[in-house]
Amino acid sequence: MPYRPTPRRPLPIQLNAVQLTGSIALGLWLGFLAIALTCWLASRLFFSEQLAPVAQAVQQLANPPVVQQVPDIPPPSPLFEQYEENLRKNEQAQRLDQARGSNRNLSNAKCQFWLQQDQTAPSEKSRANVLQFCD
Repeated sequence: MPYRPTPRRPLPIQLNAVQLTGSIALGLWLGFLAIALTCWLASRLFFSEQLAPVAQAVQQLANPPVVQQVPDIPPPSPLFEQYEENLRKNEQAQRLDQARGSNRNLSNAKCQFWLQQDQTAPSEKSRANVLQFCD
């Protein structure tokens, strides 16, 4: 029997863009869910025994041991307060000496005024103003 080609009939295909897009999106979503579920099951089966020490260490880090309270530090002694006061006074005297010896302050009228005031009648106000107006 000789081969006789049968006439082909055209197959009418209608493409609906919304249905096609929805079908592709559904397929991608179901594929993602299948991969995620497979990975989760594999991790539960194979790694549960191996990760037990790690989980225990993380749990210990989450609940640190209670640290004992350090007793209150006693107030500083009068000798220490005197030492700090002497340090402040020495630093202030050093800054005043620098202000008096600086050549840049010769042209500053306010600085010269307060330097003269501090020299003739030293007071806390004159020292503060010397430190404020002199470089």
